[in-house]
Amino acid sequence: MSQFFSIHPENPQQRLIKQAADIIRKGGLVVYPTDSCYALGCCLDNKEALERIRQIRRLDERHHFTLACRDLSQLGTYAKVDNQAFRRLKAATPGSYTFILVATKEVPRRVWHPKKQTVGLRVPDHPVALALLEELGEPLLSSTLLLPDEPYPLTDAWEIRERLEHAVDLVIEGGYCGMEPTTVVDLSGDAPVIIRQGKGEAAVFGL
Repeated sequence: MSQFFSIHPENPQQRLIKQAADIIRKGGLVVYPTDSCYALGCCLDNKEALERIRQIRRLDERHHFTLACRDLSQLGTYAKVDNQAFRRLKAATPGSYTFILVATKEVPRRVWHPKKQTVGLRVPDHPVALALLEELGEPLLSSTLLLPDEPYPLTDAWEIRERLEHAVDLVIEGGYCGMEPTTVVDLSGDAPVIIRQGKGEAAVFGL
């Protein structure tokens, strides 16, 4: 059965943040709040937890997983970012955007898109997510908590625990997150391309 932490959405309790980070470091798969909706997250090198996310969401190998990063400098460690992309990223982070970029060798190959060698990255604008990422000191391998055959992501942490209590190790309740996923922007080419319009405004990129 999964553990359940209620963490204040504006002033996260550091004691609980540390406990959550310990669970992740020990191989745990967690549900955590973001500025768009709840997400599944685990350590970047946790192959078993990655497969658990695939099973929960029924994802194939072409799915773009996302690395949730604490800031833009950490994001730059895991993706190839030129000056033009950096300016675009700076204008939109933190925020409800996922960026598709070419992965660096810091990212395990199993996380890359098999043909494009790209990966999704984001800097969430949510105090709980940012506190957790700061405590971990590394990105969270993440995926939106959208269950198969469901039209929208789950929004209630108690319902999430009830439905996934045997599939995840921890559910972090951090208030209502909404149902609108991030806007996905492909920055791997010469010009930004909106792959999915979500919560983030496309006007930031002049689109």
